[in-house]
Amino acid sequence: MLRIIFRLIFFFKGWKLDDALLKENNITRCVMLAAPHTSNWDGVFLIAAFLKMGAPIRFTLKKEWLRFPLNYLIGPLGAIGIDRSPKDGSSDRISMVDAMTNLYKEEKEMFIVIAIEGSRSPRDEWKTGFYHVAMNAKVPIVCGYLDYKNKIAGVGKLIQPSGDIEADMREISAFYRDITPKIPANFMLDKKYQ
Repeated sequence: MLRIIFRLIFFFKGWKLDDALLKENNITRCVMLAAPHTSNWDGVFLIAAFLKMGAPIRFTLKKEWLRFPLNYLIGPLGAIGIDRSPKDGSSDRISMVDAMTNLYKEEKEMFIVIAIEGSRSPRDEWKTGFYHVAMNAKVPIVCGYLDYKNKIAGVGKLIQPSGDIEADMREISAFYRDITPKIPANFMLDKKYQ
Protein backbone atom coordinates (compact mmCIF):
# COMPACT_ATOMS: atom_id res chain seq x y z
CA MET A 1 0.00 0.00 0.00
CA LEU A 2 2.79 2.45 0.92
CA ARG A 3 4.46 1.78 -2.43
CA ILE A 4 1.30 2.88 -4.24
CA ILE A 5 1.04 6.02 -2.10
CA PHE A 6 4.65 7.01 -2.86
CA ARG A 7 4.14 6.52 -6.59
CA LEU A 8 0.92 8.57 -6.55
CA ILE A 9 2.63 11.45 -4.73
CA PHE A 10 5.43 11.39 -7.31
CA PHE A 11 2.90 11.51 -10.17
CA PHE A 12 0.58 14.16 -8.72
CA LYS A 13 3.45 16.44 -7.71
CA GLY A 14 4.58 16.45 -11.37
CA TRP A 15 7.98 14.79 -10.98
CA LYS A 16 9.85 13.15 -13.86
CA LEU A 17 12.19 10.19 -13.76
CA ASP A 18 15.74 10.07 -15.13
CA ASP A 19 16.78 6.39 -15.14
CA ALA A 20 18.64 6.15 -18.46
CA LEU A 21 22.00 5.59 -16.77
CA LEU A 22 20.77 2.46 -14.98
CA LYS A 23 19.25 1.02 -18.13
CA GLU A 24 22.26 1.78 -20.33
CA ASN A 25 24.72 0.20 -17.88
CA ASN A 26 22.58 -2.74 -16.70
CA ILE A 27 23.50 -2.07 -13.07
CA THR A 28 22.33 -4.63 -10.53
CA ARG A 29 24.63 -3.85 -7.59
CA CYS A 30 25.90 -0.47 -6.43
CA VAL A 31 26.24 2.06 -3.67
CA MET A 32 23.57 4.63 -4.53
CA LEU A 33 24.18 8.15 -3.24
CA ALA A 34 21.14 10.18 -2.28
CA ALA A 35 21.72 13.93 -2.40
CA PRO A 36 20.94 16.67 -1.77
CA HIS A 37 19.20 15.67 1.47
CA THR A 38 17.60 18.77 2.99
CA SER A 39 14.01 17.75 3.76
CA ASN A 40 11.88 14.79 4.85
CA TRP A 41 10.21 15.03 1.42
CA ASP A 42 13.47 13.79 -0.10
CA GLY A 43 12.78 10.32 1.24
CA VAL A 44 9.32 10.24 -0.28
CA PHE A 45 10.47 11.28 -3.76
CA LEU A 46 13.57 9.08 -3.57
CA ILE A 47 11.59 5.94 -2.68
CA ALA A 48 8.98 6.74 -5.32
CA ALA A 49 11.65 7.22 -7.99
CA PHE A 50 13.40 3.96 -7.19
CA LEU A 51 10.11 2.08 -7.13
CA LYS A 52 9.37 3.44 -10.61
CA MET A 53 12.86 2.40 -11.77
CA GLY A 54 12.37 -1.09 -10.40
CA ALA A 55 15.72 -0.72 -8.61
CA PRO A 56 16.33 -3.13 -5.70
CA ILE A 57 16.97 -0.33 -3.20
CA ARG A 58 17.86 -0.98 0.39
CA PHE A 59 18.83 1.34 3.19
CA THR A 60 20.50 0.51 6.46
CA LEU A 61 19.70 1.33 10.04
CA LYS A 62 20.27 -0.20 13.44
CA LYS A 63 18.62 -3.61 13.79
CA GLU A 64 16.62 -2.29 16.77
CA TRP A 65 14.58 -0.11 14.37
CA LEU A 66 13.23 -3.21 12.67
CA ARG A 67 11.26 -4.50 15.63
CA PHE A 68 7.48 -4.68 15.71
CA PRO A 69 5.60 -2.58 14.60
CA LEU A 70 8.15 -0.58 12.55
CA ASN A 71 9.33 -3.71 10.74
CA TYR A 72 5.95 -3.84 8.95
CA LEU A 73 6.19 -0.20 7.90
CA ILE A 74 9.81 0.32 6.85
CA GLY A 75 10.86 -3.25 6.10
CA PRO A 76 8.86 -3.44 2.85
CA LEU A 77 10.39 -0.11 1.74
CA GLY A 78 13.86 -1.66 1.77
CA ALA A 79 15.15 -1.26 5.33
CA ILE A 80 17.92 -3.62 6.41
CA GLY A 81 18.81 -3.89 10.09
CA ILE A 82 22.55 -3.79 10.74
CA ASP A 83 23.83 -5.89 13.61
CA ARG A 84 27.30 -4.69 14.60
CA SER A 85 27.63 -6.90 17.66
CA PRO A 86 30.70 -9.15 17.81
CA LYS A 87 30.19 -12.59 16.27
CA ASP A 88 33.19 -14.39 17.72
CA GLY A 89 32.67 -13.75 21.44
CA SER A 90 35.08 -10.80 21.48
CA SER A 91 34.16 -7.34 22.65
CA ASP A 92 35.02 -5.67 19.32
CA ARG A 93 32.07 -4.44 17.32
CA ILE A 94 32.16 -4.79 13.54
CA SER A 95 32.51 -1.47 11.71
CA MET A 96 29.55 -0.08 9.78
CA VAL A 97 31.64 -0.24 6.58
CA ASP A 98 32.36 -3.95 7.12
CA ALA A 99 28.73 -4.69 8.05
CA MET A 100 27.49 -2.99 4.88
CA THR A 101 30.17 -4.63 2.72
CA ASN A 102 29.03 -8.03 4.02
CA LEU A 103 25.51 -7.34 2.74
CA TYR A 104 26.82 -7.45 -0.83
CA LYS A 105 28.17 -10.95 -0.23
CA GLU A 106 24.65 -12.15 0.53
CA GLU A 107 22.74 -10.50 -2.34
CA LYS A 108 23.17 -10.68 -6.12
CA GLU A 109 21.05 -7.55 -6.70
CA MET A 110 21.31 -4.66 -4.30
CA PHE A 111 21.42 -0.88 -4.31
CA ILE A 112 22.28 0.38 -0.84
CA VAL A 113 21.15 4.01 -0.64
CA ILE A 114 23.27 6.37 1.45
CA ALA A 115 22.71 10.06 2.19
CA ILE A 116 26.28 11.31 1.90
CA GLU A 117 25.69 14.44 3.94
CA GLY A 118 24.61 12.34 6.93
CA SER A 119 22.07 14.99 7.98
CA ARG A 120 19.37 17.33 6.67
CA SER A 121 21.25 20.22 8.29
CA PRO A 122 24.02 22.05 6.42
CA ARG A 123 27.30 20.09 6.55
CA ASP A 124 30.47 21.06 4.75
CA GLU A 125 32.06 17.67 5.40
CA TRP A 126 30.45 14.61 3.83
CA LYS A 127 30.56 11.06 5.12
CA THR A 128 32.97 8.88 3.14
CA GLY A 129 32.10 5.43 4.50
CA PHE A 130 30.09 4.80 1.32
CA TYR A 131 33.32 5.03 -0.69
CA HIS A 132 35.02 2.35 1.36
CA VAL A 133 31.94 0.11 1.13
CA ALA A 134 32.01 0.43 -2.69
CA MET A 135 35.74 -0.29 -2.82
CA ASN A 136 35.51 -3.32 -0.50
CA ALA A 137 32.41 -4.76 -2.20
CA LYS A 138 33.81 -3.99 -5.68
CA VAL A 139 30.63 -2.23 -6.79
CA PRO A 140 30.17 1.11 -8.59
CA ILE A 141 28.99 4.33 -6.99
CA VAL A 142 25.90 5.82 -8.62
CA CYS A 143 24.93 9.45 -7.99
CA GLY A 144 21.21 9.58 -7.29
CA TYR A 145 19.68 13.02 -7.13
CA LEU A 146 16.53 15.05 -6.56
CA ASP A 147 16.45 18.31 -8.53
CA TYR A 148 13.58 20.37 -7.09
CA LYS A 149 13.98 23.18 -9.61
CA ASN A 150 13.26 20.88 -12.55
CA LYS A 151 11.28 18.25 -10.59
CA ILE A 152 13.52 15.45 -11.80
CA ALA A 153 14.53 12.47 -9.69
CA GLY A 154 17.05 10.02 -10.98
CA VAL A 155 20.59 8.87 -11.42
CA GLY A 156 23.11 11.00 -13.23
CA LYS A 157 26.64 9.71 -12.81
CA LEU A 158 28.37 6.35 -12.50
CA ILE A 159 31.78 6.16 -10.81
CA GLN A 160 33.96 3.10 -10.56
CA PRO A 161 35.99 3.80 -7.41
CA SER A 162 39.62 4.13 -8.41
CA GLY A 163 41.18 4.02 -4.95
CA ASP A 164 42.04 7.71 -5.26
CA ILE A 165 39.34 8.94 -2.89
CA GLU A 166 40.21 12.62 -3.37
CA ALA A 167 39.87 12.50 -7.17
CA ASP A 168 36.68 10.44 -7.01
CA MET A 169 35.14 12.69 -4.34
CA ARG A 170 35.94 15.78 -6.43
CA GLU A 171 34.07 14.16 -9.32
CA ILE A 172 31.08 13.36 -7.08
CA SER A 173 31.07 16.89 -5.65
CA ALA A 174 31.19 18.41 -9.15
CA PHE A 175 28.15 16.38 -10.16
CA TYR A 176 26.04 17.72 -7.27
CA ARG A 177 27.14 21.34 -7.74
CA ASP A 178 24.26 22.21 -10.11
CA ILE A 179 21.48 20.16 -8.46
CA THR A 180 18.81 22.27 -6.73
CA PRO A 181 17.69 20.94 -3.32
CA LYS A 182 14.33 21.59 -1.68
CA ILE A 183 15.99 23.83 0.93
CA PRO A 184 19.11 25.33 -0.72
CA ALA A 185 20.38 26.85 2.55
CA ASN A 186 20.69 23.32 3.99
CA PHE A 187 22.94 21.92 1.27
CA MET A 188 26.69 22.37 1.14
CA LEU A 189 29.35 20.66 -0.93
CA ASP A 190 32.22 19.07 0.96
CA LYS A 191 34.83 21.81 1.49
CA LYS A 192 37.73 19.35 1.01
CA TYR A 193 36.72 18.40 -2.52
CA GLN A 194 36.07 21.76 -4.19
